[in-house]
Amino acid sequence: MIPWVLLDTAKIPGDGGELRLKKRGAEFSIMLGSNELMNSRLSGSEEALARLACLKIQDRRKPQILIGGLGMGFTLRAALVELNPDAQVTVAELLPAVVAWAQGPMAEVFGDSLTDPRVRMVEGDVGGLIRSGRSAYDAILLDVDNGPEGLTRRANDSLYDLPGLSSARTALKPGGVLAVWSSAPDRAFTQRLRTVGFVVNEVGARAHGTRRGARHTIWIAIK
Repeated sequence: MIPWVLLDTAKIPGDGGELRLKKRGAEFSIMLGSNELMNSRLSGSEEALARLACLKIQDRRKPQILIGGLGMGFTLRAALVELNPDAQVTVAELLPAVVAWAQGPMAEVFGDSLTDPRVRMVEGDVGGLIRSGRSAYDAILLDVDNGPEGLTRRANDSLYDLPGLSSARTALKPGGVLAVWSSAPDRAFTQRLRTVGFVVNEVGARAHGTRRGARHTIWIAIK
């Protein structure tokens, strides 16, 4: 068995704890405490998040997409496959270290996605971009926690409460889509989406993208 090697750590602002980037052979893992947030072998449901959202806006000209959380780039790469050349994708990543990992030890995983002319990286809080936007985006994709609660950072709770969801709806163009990834269902979150006026579809997706692996949840909420 090849042992895991710790490559780097990154402090999450506030009381969020510490992320650890680990490698075993060609496999990467990002950990928060005992929770594995992502693994380079398990990308199916994050890719489904992008595909499902992009399907809803496939006929739009020059669509504007906001992705919250860079992670290992699964959602970004899948979105770039689905989107036309006239799209613009803004990726908001709070931790500069995560961007550095993408450009350094995980560069092969990311390929040329970060240099794609459609992509703009913003090192900052996705919540701030959402709150400052009004009918700015055709789609907002959130994969910053393990679900609709602030696991990695308590301040992220404001993305999923009623005021946060109202802000997301305001930031979307008419008919725009808010897509949220979660490791498990959350009935209360589904109800909050409906309360602020979204039309909601809850979709199951496997970690491996087939019938194998853990079952995750994706909310597709239409304005």
